[in-house]
Amino acid sequence: MKLAEGIRRVGFRKWYERQLLRSHGHLALTFLCMVGVFGALESMRGTGSWAERVEEGLTALLCALAGVWALRRYLRLLHHAEFAAHQAECAECKAYGRLDLVQSDATGERVTVRCRGCGHGWRIEL
Repeated sequence: MKLAEGIRRVGFRKWYERQLLRSHGHLALTFLCMVGVFGALESMRGTGSWAERVEEGLTALLCALAGVWALRRYLRLLHHAEFAAHQAECAECKAYGRLDLVQSDATGERVTVRCRGCGHGWRIEL
């Protein structure tokens, strides 16, 4: 979910929480993929024929590729959430995450927000 859409629909704090949950879901997927890689490599040791070894090797490769994708996705989502979180504090009253969406660009990643407490406005850019 884009930043602008998230602030509009559920507010900044819930958007941030959901981004963290999504990113950590990808981290869990990375862990499961690595278990799959080690399981496939372990089963290759006891396999007799070359066809079965190739099949297990392809399984290990597929799990490794899925794990690398999930790890990259985890890091990207986490980075975006943290980068936005560092910009979500009002400079005037120091309120964190209590903001309303004023305007966004076409991509939804550059938004102008206003503090609910004091009305101070600023931009958040990802």
